[in-house]
Amino acid sequence: MRLVLFEPDIPQNAATLLRLAACMDLAVDVVEPCGFLFSDRHFRRAGLDYLDHARWTRHENWAAYSAKNPPGRLIALSPAGEASHVEFAFQGSDRLMVGRESSGLPPEIEETAQARVRIPMRAGLRSLNVAIAAAMVLGEALRQSGLYPDGNSPPK
Repeated sequence: MRLVLFEPDIPQNAATLLRLAACMDLAVDVVEPCGFLFSDRHFRRAGLDYLDHARWTRHENWAAYSAKNPPGRLIALSPAGEASHVEFAFQGSDRLMVGRESSGLPPEIEETAQARVRIPMRAGLRSLNVAIAAAMVLGEALRQSGLYPDGNSPPK
């Protein structure tokens, strides 16, 4: 399982997701351009020393990422997702993709996904913080796939 960050805007959220991935022993693909520099102090502060443990690859743009033809299904996290993240059947080889904090995933990128999942929310509210949303969905995907790093995944 991998996490894909599409053109992240906010350094604190990107670093938080890299920290989460390091703790869960997952690789991350960062699709640029980003709205910050990786030397940004906010990025470093949010990632703490966990960034040294994170496995991440930077891709110049969407075309460069796509050209690598990465294995596994691309699953987009989207408010317009057809299935709830708890109803969707995740696989261990899935790539979970989140979009920009400011605008989400562009329609042409979201359409390349094999599936779109959403987090059920209270009516009238727009969205969750991208790091929180990714953590919720990733937790469910790891639970279903039995991929928690300590081998003691919660029951399915």
